[in-house]
Amino acid sequence: MAKLLYKLGMGAHRRRLPVVLIWLLVLIGAGAGAFTLGGETSNSMSIPGQESTTALERIQKTFGSGETATARVVLQAPDGQKLPQNVKAITDLVADASGLKGVRSATNPLDPAAPSVNQDLNVGYSTVTYDVKPGEVTDEQRADLLKAVDKARAAGLTVEVSGTAMQEIPHIGGITEVIGVVLALVVLALTYGSLVTAGMNLLSAAIGVGIGALGITIATGFMDLQSTTPILASMLGLAVGIDYALFIINRYRQELRRGSDVGHAVATAVGTAGSAVVTAGLTVVIALVGLAIAGIPFLTQMGVSAAATIVVAVLIAITLVPAVLSMLGRRVLTRKERAAEASEPKDRGVVRGWAGAVTRNRVAALLLSVVALGIVSIPVASMDTTLIQKPPANSTQERADQILAKGFGEGFNGPIIVLFEGDGAAATATKASEPITKLSDVALVTPAQPSQDGKSALVTVIPKSGPDTVETEKLVADLRAELSDVEGGEAYVTGATAVSVDVATSLDKALPIYLAVVVGLALVLLILVFRSLLVPLVGVLGFLLTIGSSLGATVAVFQWGWLADAVNLDGTGPLISLTPILVIGILFGLAMDYQIFLVSRMHEAHHRGAKPIEAITTGFRQAAPVVIAAALIMFSVFAGFVPAGEPTVKSIAFALAIGIFVDAFVVRMVLVPAALALLGERAWWLPKFLRWLPELDVEGTALDDIEKKDRQEPVAVG
Repeated sequence: MAKLLYKLGMGAHRRRLPVVLIWLLVLIGAGAGAFTLGGETSNSMSIPGQESTTALERIQKTFGSGETATARVVLQAPDGQKLPQNVKAITDLVADASGLKGVRSATNPLDPAAPSVNQDLNVGYSTVTYDVKPGEVTDEQRADLLKAVDKARAAGLTVEVSGTAMQEIPHIGGITEVIGVVLALVVLALTYGSLVTAGMNLLSAAIGVGIGALGITIATGFMDLQSTTPILASMLGLAVGIDYALFIINRYRQELRRGSDVGHAVATAVGTAGSAVVTAGLTVVIALVGLAIAGIPFLTQMGVSAAATIVVAVLIAITLVPAVLSMLGRRVLTRKERAAEASEPKDRGVVRGWAGAVTRNRVAALLLSVVALGIVSIPVASMDTTLIQKPPANSTQERADQILAKGFGEGFNGPIIVLFEGDGAAATATKASEPITKLSDVALVTPAQPSQDGKSALVTVIPKSGPDTVETEKLVADLRAELSDVEGGEAYVTGATAVSVDVATSLDKALPIYLAVVVGLALVLLILVFRSLLVPLVGVLGFLLTIGSSLGATVAVFQWGWLADAVNLDGTGPLISLTPILVIGILFGLAMDYQIFLVSRMHEAHHRGAKPIEAITTGFRQAAPVVIAAALIMFSVFAGFVPAGEPTVKSIAFALAIGIFVDAFVVRMVLVPAALALLGERAWWLPKFLRWLPELDVEGTALDDIEKKDRQEPVAVG
């Protein structure tokens, strides 16, 4: 692989201008495609084939509900008054809402035929139905509705709005994300000592993210993608794009300082660091594409979309980056370095001291790191997950939910829908309603709503507890048990809580299989890279501690509320159901990145004849500075999505930021060197029956034979 990538790097050097132009054309083409073909993302998180999803599809087909966006305008009468005393203000509000652009209808909460007020007559709601699907309501339409609400507020009513029509599509590019990118630029500038080189690194990564994000936008025109997909893909693409370019540029600078000409330095950087980049990228892609094992379409789409962005980042790192480096030549070095004689970079005292301390005190270092990460992992035992998302703090949606919960009960915001099918479905539903009312945590069961053909009927069950509570989740299971053998037809339990339960169940079943397959494939890849059994095992076992501490810290902050203000947390509660499997998949790939970049230099030193301890310290001194920079960059990018992040992304970004920090600075730079020092020569042992495996040559040792030739025969640049 090293020789192949060496030739690729040399080709990028020789044809640097066409390479740069091709990537710019790809970026422009992706932008044009996104503008003309792009569609809207979706907030749906259901699983085809599950009971809750099947029921929703049949309800939409039979009753037509759920197909369009709706807004629930919640009204509360002034203190000491009832809503009927404000009939004019309410009627005017309904009339104003009905006349808005894109609104199909608006109900009157005081309509005698279908009232929607509580028993005390001080809280009610109007359902405003739009003629577009959820996610397609424009900012202008939302603003128009809020203007109509302000008019009712002026009349003395308390009015707030919630519903699918008020859900905005998550966006990328907030102030905190920008701060994360700026911090990454600062780290790059300090690492290189050159703002030009740092800017080039960041710009190449931005081009990769742009192409990836625009490609996902094009895909939305042909399929329904979950709204979180582009954010996750962009967050990952930016982080790895910066890191992969960093590894290539760092090796190029090393080759220049050794006295290599520009062409040879570019080709060698791609052949050596590029081999590690390709291997690391492949590991991340395996972890992301492996999410398809869960059998959840929207999760598969997230994984494949993010993996595609990673592939673009790798391709840019081994083609565009070397082409731009060829254009910059020796200007990537500082003025002092350009003026100095060719020489190997001096060891950095702190890094050298760190390596020596870890290898000398390997038993203590290993035990301390394992115990510390084990303690941080303890909260994982109490982790709860859900798909129910709370509205933003202090938003009109949150205030609307609070008014409804106070006026109608906590469970009103999380109703459970039961669909009955069969001849005489309404009668069957009415008969089944009696035992349902006797179940614990049931506050109300509405009368059966029959379909036009009489073969279907809907019953709404209002729990006593809130939508994201354990009690409501248990009620879903109790309802299914009660209705499993209903006479006269079939019964299906659905609603947001039921969908959440089904997704959580599917994820719990898929997670062990996912771990086994992804870890197994990655182990095979690492065995090929290092031609060792114990080094990959140490890397994977260290990853388990990374995952434990990452999710443990996330539970402590997002469920328990520890340091909640530091991450601008609106409120505590269960983690989003996707958090564990996404964090495991993404962190595994990124953790193996650091394993490859750090240990490959140790393996290279050992392959060239260094003794085990010497190989560890030599490889550590060479790779640790760039790994530190890479980890700080990735931490900054992920952390930038936390303070003002969209709720689904906030906990995932936090877990990734903590995971990257722990994995780089504790697992890869303390635990792994200490474990390898304890193993000694045995760390590089490969059984005889596996010695037939091919050599990937990530370190680029095969390039030694052509190094002299390339130095003696300068490459003609045309």
